[in-house]
Amino acid sequence: MQSSLYVALSSQIALERRLTTLADNVANSNTTGFRATEVKFNEVMANTGATDVSFVDQGQDFLSTANGGLRATGSQFDFALRGDAWFMIETPTGNMLTRDGRFTLTDAGQLVNINGHPVLDPGEAPIQLDPEAGPPKAGRDGTLTQNGFQLGAIGLFEADLSQGYHRKASLGIVPVVAPVPLLDAGGAGLVQGYVENSNVNPVAEMSRLITISRAFENASAMMKATEDTFKEAIRTLGSGR
Repeated sequence: MQSSLYVALSSQIALERRLTTLADNVANSNTTGFRATEVKFNEVMANTGATDVSFVDQGQDFLSTANGGLRATGSQFDFALRGDAWFMIETPTGNMLTRDGRFTLTDAGQLVNINGHPVLDPGEAPIQLDPEAGPPKAGRDGTLTQNGFQLGAIGLFEADLSQGYHRKASLGIVPVVAPVPLLDAGGAGLVQGYVENSNVNPVAEMSRLITISRAFENASAMMKATEDTFKEAIRTLGSGR
């Protein structure tokens, strides 16, 4: 009978983690460039004697690779990425990757994101443009030209997230394995005058929230039923002495 308690508890731990990620996804359904968090759960078998009992592990987070829709802004300092690529931003706590391409130019000619942090080129150096030459023209590979002259390039990076990552609020991510410049763009590329919407489908995520909330309640009910059975067994055994 104890196995049912442990199975229900492992289920609740996994469901709570999934609820947390779903709630975060829904909260960021309007966040530019946000990629939804998914969770992969594995079955864990334990030999408890006469029978094998199936548990669920705590799960492993991974990012959805689906691209969000593009939204035209009309600003030549807005950029969107198509395919599996990232921008790199320099922050006071280290470099981070982001899909949010809402950039602007400082009075000194430095390309920065909406928080004023420098946007980096393929060599991970800040991008310096001519503040008097107007908005740059961007190529699909990230190259930036002003008045017909190439003055820099927005770095497009690829990252192996299979080894883990952590989020920096909703702004971006920091992978465990250092990202590298994207040498062969393939299907990836830069689009100027657009930003990428969140890839979260809020209706689908809300439906999942409801389903998982019900599953959590069912696991709680199973634990209570098991606890009641234990209590009844103890009363029966105690009265038979």
